[in-house]
Amino acid sequence: MKGELEKKKVKTIKVNLDKCIGCRACEVACSAFHAKPKYSSINPARSRIRMVIDLLNDEYVPIRASEYTKSECNGRQVYTINEKEYSECSFCGASCPARDIFKEPDSGLPLKCDMCEDEKEPLCVQVCRAGALIYEEREEEVEEDVKLGDMETGLKSLVDKHGLQKIADTVARMSQKG
Repeated sequence: MKGELEKKKVKTIKVNLDKCIGCRACEVACSAFHAKPKYSSINPARSRIRMVIDLLNDEYVPIRASEYTKSECNGRQVYTINEKEYSECSFCGASCPARDIFKEPDSGLPLKCDMCEDEKEPLCVQVCRAGALIYEEREEEVEEDVKLGDMETGLKSLVDKHGLQKIADTVARMSQKG
């Protein structure tokens, strides 16, 4: 749903690939921040940032989780970096049916970078000692989207996967059990 134009603070994380050393500290910090309860465990599968690693060519690319998409992309572009070919999926942050990256390992629900909510700057940026991740804020005039909350995003994902009737039947069955 679209809204009116308004000034909004846009938060971004830029990546300087020349500085990234592939230490994966960003993954560890992100997974700890998003553990339940916060900082109680480290599981990089729950991280909203992942490292694409090519050890032979000494290349590291941190990718952040972006919006959920219910279908895989139809573009199959190939990127060549230092004479090595990479598929479009290698650098995509979307959670989609074509792969398991950026999905909650227990439930399969999509993950999305939330810029570490109320932190001054995202933890991945704070722990990046190489300076490869750079946090920026700027004001832009944007058309405001009506955002879905975590519950709505999760339910939408389940409905897309299983269908509304199956979800409704399951909820009804669960509510009868008490």
